Amino acid sequence: MYEAFFGMTHTPFTRDLPPECLYETKAMSDVLGRLMYVADKKLFAVITSEPGCGKSTLLRKFDAMLPKDKYILLYLSDSKLTPKWFYKGLLEQLGIDSGFYRGDAKRQLQASIEIIQGVQKKRVVCILDEAHLLDKEMLEEFRFMLNYKFDSESPMALVLAGQTELWDRKLKLQRYAAIRQRIDIYCTVPPLDRAECEDYINAHMQYAGCTQNIFTDSAIDRIYQISNGVPRMVNRVCEKSLMYASQTQKRLIDDHMVSYVAEHEMLVVNE
Repeated sequence: MYEAFFGMTHTPFTRDLPPECLYETKAMSDVLGRLMYVADKKLFAVITSEPGCGKSTLLRKFDAMLPKDKYILLYLSDSKLTPKWFYKGLLEQLGIDSGFYRGDAKRQLQASIEIIQGVQKKRVVCILDEAHLLDKEMLEEFRFMLNYKFDSESPMALVLAGQTELWDRKLKLQRYAAIRQRIDIYCTVPPLDRAECEDYINAHMQYAGCTQNIFTDSAIDRIYQISNGVPRMVNRVCEKSLMYASQTQKRLIDDHMVSYVAEHEMLVVNE
């Protein structure tokens, strides 16, 4: 593999990097700060991004940032989620068998959260990923769930994370106005700009233990052009380029090599 050819100690462009090694843009830092505020104040937040722009990376870093002695994080990702299975999924993560009926499960969850807050002195943070796939019934359930103690407080912090269509094609519509009015914070995760793309690549190469500059400036220009600053695409182009370079015994990757790889191995070329 190319790791040995370039003297790397880790694979640089994989999804399973430790949270502390994940590259953090200024925009991501801003969103993380807002999410910490959401967790502390038990607010309702919506986070969106285009596919591959780092939403999952953001959530992993957020999870790592939450002090485990103060917060319990519950995570669900299910495109076919229904209110019944929503409550069941959260209760299972708390080690509780849920009641058969939705109303019973909802009351169980509320009682469990009260115990967690009152006895364990912890706050509950619930993240629902891929929320753009949820239907209106499930989205409406969040409104009912957050209507707690005569709407005087929220039982937990709730974060909906999904692609931009969650906001553009759903929550912005008039029929979702009642839900939208309850959203406390809305953030987006933008693609990388050219400077961030270079920093992103360098950060991953440093994680891999690479002590030499392998990508030329022109190569990074081309990677940015092909990927449009989308981190997932940056990963793919860089990985394919490193593989091709090792196969051809090249120690340096330039723009021509990146273009060749994109055209012949990825079938993607942006002019």
